[in-house]
Amino acid sequence: MTTYLKNIFIEAGDLTQFTLRFFQELFKPPFQFREFSRQCFAVGYKTLPLITVTGFIMGLVLTIQSRPTLLKFGAESWLPSMVSLSLIREIAPVVTALICAGKIASGIGAELGSMKVTEQIDAMEVSAVNPYKYLVVTRILATTLMVPLLVIFADFIGIFGGYIGYNIHGSMTMFRYFSDVVEHIGFLDIMPAVIKTFFFGFFIGLIGCYKGFNASNGTASVGIAANEAVVSASLSIFIIDMMAVQITDLFF
Repeated sequence: MTTYLKNIFIEAGDLTQFTLRFFQELFKPPFQFREFSRQCFAVGYKTLPLITVTGFIMGLVLTIQSRPTLLKFGAESWLPSMVSLSLIREIAPVVTALICAGKIASGIGAELGSMKVTEQIDAMEVSAVNPYKYLVVTRILATTLMVPLLVIFADFIGIFGGYIGYNIHGSMTMFRYFSDVVEHIGFLDIMPAVIKTFFFGFFIGLIGCYKGFNASNGTASVGIAANEAVVSASLSIFIIDMMAVQITDLFF
């Protein structure tokens, strides 16, 4: 037990140093704009089909499952606003971030772990290229920027899925449905949800890079790095979400 706690504190210290180094390298030239753009494409565009399917199903299923309960209380007219608020404030950000943790964090961990094991990172250092700035900074920035955009996209797709779900058993025009949604969504419903997604993206990229960049020698460590990246990133999402809900409830 003592050894386990010791390892936790050691890894927490290493992760803190890794994070501080990110902020130190962030503002130092040269800036790797081409690699950053490539990572944004890999993180954002290549994840878009999965987010589209997931967002649509979230809205569709939530609407179909919620309708019978609201119907018992004669509150079926509240269904569009309830589904949209649930998606925007909690469901879409968390589920989308978890999908990104599974796809992106594991991919980054495996990629950097493979480069570490095959000594490509050491070769970059010998070639006078800063591997941390080229590999880590660009990936963390890409996830920090693209995850919020993916969440916003999932919100729209989820609301559209709710519209389809509503019209399976009922009838409402698209204009009326989206007018009802917009009428009941306020600034304080959107901003806290969007702000926390930047933290989701940052920690997904940070943990994925940390696990891959510090992979030990041996091919087995690549799989271990990818697995640990997914588990740790998913856990961090739940912790950040819990803290964000408490802060939002306290101040808003």
